[in-house]
Amino acid sequence: MTNETTTNPAIAQTEMMVSLIVNAWANQNKAVTNYFNKYQDAAYLGEVAPGRNRAIYLLGHLISSNDSMLPMFGLGEKLYPELEEAFLNSPDKKFADTLTIPELKVYWETLNETLAAHFSKMQPQQWLSKHSLVSDEDFALAPQRNKLNVLLGRTLHQSYHAGQLNLLAIKELAV
Repeated sequence: MTNETTTNPAIAQTEMMVSLIVNAWANQNKAVTNYFNKYQDAAYLGEVAPGRNRAIYLLGHLISSNDSMLPMFGLGEKLYPELEEAFLNSPDKKFADTLTIPELKVYWETLNETLAAHFSKMQPQQWLSKHSLVSDEDFALAPQRNKLNVLLGRTLHQSYHAGQLNLLAIKELAV
């Protein structure tokens, strides 16, 4: 903590809120990682419910979604832009599976390590600044359209899909 942090309660509170949200994001990543380490790789080819997405698709979807935070936050280019068409812009099973669960696990870990390294260096004012998909004018009207809000949304997104993945886990345990 800086001297300013210890003398300014608003800065200390902002730092605490940022830390809580970044930690929630990291905990969701850990939950998804643990889930994909729980069963044999073949289990992840099944649908989470009849007619729904497969677990392998959801992992690719989460990678592609989180990968977009790098350019959105001004942290660099996407690591895996080739995943966007199959896992973000298209429904499951539109494309043949070209990646395996082990390959996607490596992408997931590499992306999470990259994002975590960047996030650990970001200061609260950076988190509260606009992301690249919002104009200066729109940000002036809606300052909540900031990087921290995007991270909170991605954390909730991961939580939603982790819930879907648990449907597959229940089905697999019942077999």
